[in-house]
Amino acid sequence: MAKRSGVGVLAGFLMGFLLLFLRVGFTAAQNTSPWLTLSGRAPAVIAKGGFSGLFPDSSPIAYNFVSLASSNDTTLWCNVQLTKDGIGVCLPDINLDNCTDIVSSYPQSRTSYVVNGVNTSGWFSVDFTINDLSQVYLKQAIYSRTPKFDGYPILPVDVLGAQINHSALWLNIQHNAFYTQHNLSMRNFLLSEVRRIIVDYVSSPEVAFLSGIAPRLRNTRTKLIFRFLDKSISEPSTNRTYGFLLSNLTFIKTFASGILVPKNYIWPVSSDNYLLPHTSIVNDAHKAGLEIYAADFSNDNILSFNYSYDPLAEYLMYINNGVFSVDGVLTDFPITPSEAIGCFSQLNKSSVDHGKPLIISHKGASGDYPDCTDLAYQKAVDDGADVIDCPVQVTKDGHLICMSSIDLTDSTTVTRSQFSSQFSRIPQLKSTLGIYTFNLSLDQIQKNLKPLISQPFASSTMVRNPLYKNSGAFMTLSDFLTFAKNKPLSGVLISIEVSKETIIHISNPNEYHQNSSNSIVLKTAILDDI
Repeated sequence: MAKRSGVGVLAGFLMGFLLLFLRVGFTAAQNTSPWLTLSGRAPAVIAKGGFSGLFPDSSPIAYNFVSLASSNDTTLWCNVQLTKDGIGVCLPDINLDNCTDIVSSYPQSRTSYVVNGVNTSGWFSVDFTINDLSQVYLKQAIYSRTPKFDGYPILPVDVLGAQINHSALWLNIQHNAFYTQHNLSMRNFLLSEVRRIIVDYVSSPEVAFLSGIAPRLRNTRTKLIFRFLDKSISEPSTNRTYGFLLSNLTFIKTFASGILVPKNYIWPVSSDNYLLPHTSIVNDAHKAGLEIYAADFSNDNILSFNYSYDPLAEYLMYINNGVFSVDGVLTDFPITPSEAIGCFSQLNKSSVDHGKPLIISHKGASGDYPDCTDLAYQKAVDDGADVIDCPVQVTKDGHLICMSSIDLTDSTTVTRSQFSSQFSRIPQLKSTLGIYTFNLSLDQIQKNLKPLISQPFASSTMVRNPLYKNSGAFMTLSDFLTFAKNKPLSGVLISIEVSKETIIHISNPNEYHQNSSNSIVLKTAILDDI
């Protein structure tokens, strides 16, 4: 073997040093970034079929609206289907009858095909040319969403890439094996398309498809993303379940630069709709050098009570939880993750000057725990409230207590207690029957009643946090002020709806007139507590 020259050795040393320097520099950049993504950059927002939470998925209006209502670097997602003449079009489903009006245009064209081993009946793009589909219009596929914007034409992929404003384009190839059975080549379509338009991402749940095109796209800007389906489903080209493939991310890395997973791969949800501990998949993917994107986000389908029906809270759990961050989210409502990333992440909750409006709690965090309990107030503080509030009521023995209503039936279990017979009607306070705080002593309330979480939308089956519906402890005004004293708050808000003087007058008019010393107004008692 020939000896290396001194110049060659020096060049090799310098090259090695340079690579080491670049690697250290990249690692340092990651460590100093506030984002825990693989690159250290903010997570990507991927608009599934455009703004499909409002408009029909993959319609021109849905794609165009993204630039108006989302961050300017949002990626547009197109789920590609092939027509009979090999034209790629953006459609949310391989079966067209739910997402278009094709049934009315071609009522006799219903067929049945085997799709990924499942016999499926409906209308399929492989039976129609692009000219045939010019007579077909998109419609909202989710019936709980408005149909007011139905009627837009089907969009070819090249029109989306060339004519509609976007920062990045993501093509999802979901059924390559199916189209191959119909003598259509998704591979040829894709390789032709990347020469005509810029394609930033290509995803597929088929190993053979991605590994087959990887060599052709290796020196381009196009990232290949392997899409995981349900863990129990078999991947068609390896005949291994997606759950099995998840344990071999180093194999995925040989042909892809990232993975796309259902969000429950990361935060599983229990059968009673509470979050289970997060899995290690995000950190596992990053250790393997893979980006990881999470799918299935939709503002009108929040599954866990942990989010209190707040989609913003859900996104923050995936991008800003202090432990990990996904590299992007696939969503029907791109405006919300844009807000989460641009406005609500990296906030210093312990600082009064944190770049957001003054936030005042409403009976504590009353969407998560029963009103005005210790748990509700602690959650409000943890969530970054600036001011916590105490609506003050008076007990029979003159104690001041934080309670959302003077009527105990609104916020306690009094109707299931030994005091359930003490209903009375007091028109000055309420038009219906009630059991009032001044009917019971503080001891009776604290020892015999439990808090009751408010349910303002119970009639529409939207219940609040049932696991904690009777949790927490009642707080007197004195307890509340002591609690707030050493918390990072701007202040407290004490609200008075009914004065102690009025209560004494209503509950016992004779005593009120005979003993003027009982007509101490509530503000005097509050000052004593403070």
